[in-house]
Amino acid sequence: MQAKHAEHPPVPGASPADPGPVQSENDESPEALTPEELAAQWEAEAPERAGGVANLASSLVVLGLGGAGMALSVGLGLGTPAAPSAGMWPFIVSLIAAAMAVVQLIVGRRGGKDGEKFSAMSWYTVIGFATLILMVVLMPLIGFEIPALLLCFVWMRWLGGERWRSAVLYSVLVVVAFYAIFIAALGTTIPRLF
Repeated sequence: MQAKHAEHPPVPGASPADPGPVQSENDESPEALTPEELAAQWEAEAPERAGGVANLASSLVVLGLGGAGMALSVGLGLGTPAAPSAGMWPFIVSLIAAAMAVVQLIVGRRGGKDGEKFSAMSWYTVIGFATLILMVVLMPLIGFEIPALLLCFVWMRWLGGERWRSAVLYSVLVVVAFYAIFIAALGTTIPRLF
């Protein structure tokens, strides 16, 4: 009795004698690695750690921003927990950021384990923050629709690497969803065109 072998469809462009790509037994696919081996591989491919000086500098920057945020929030008025004023939530967020910066100053003084060294990808954070500030500046002048659309598009296309069509589609959907939630459903007084 003869054993039957499963026939595979021919690979386009391959000659009949060419069996096509063959995976050797030495190739390790992600499924074949143990969790420990994967962790070691990720550790080897990880970017350089930032070190103590970078952790100190970033913690001091966050601490400064938190302190400035708290000072500006007090200027807006805090109110009471029962009747919060405009500065209550910005004060709470700034206080949390400042507290986390103090903890990082203490814990990260030896360089920390998670901080990454600044690289070309670090500029994405600066671009994201700058475009967010630009949106905040433009909203009172021309409404939220156009700045939000542009912000979503820039973030998705250039920071997120989406294709043009996907970036346009997702940006429009996000702005429509925000409009439906915050203006149509909740009736907030966000500056808007329509």
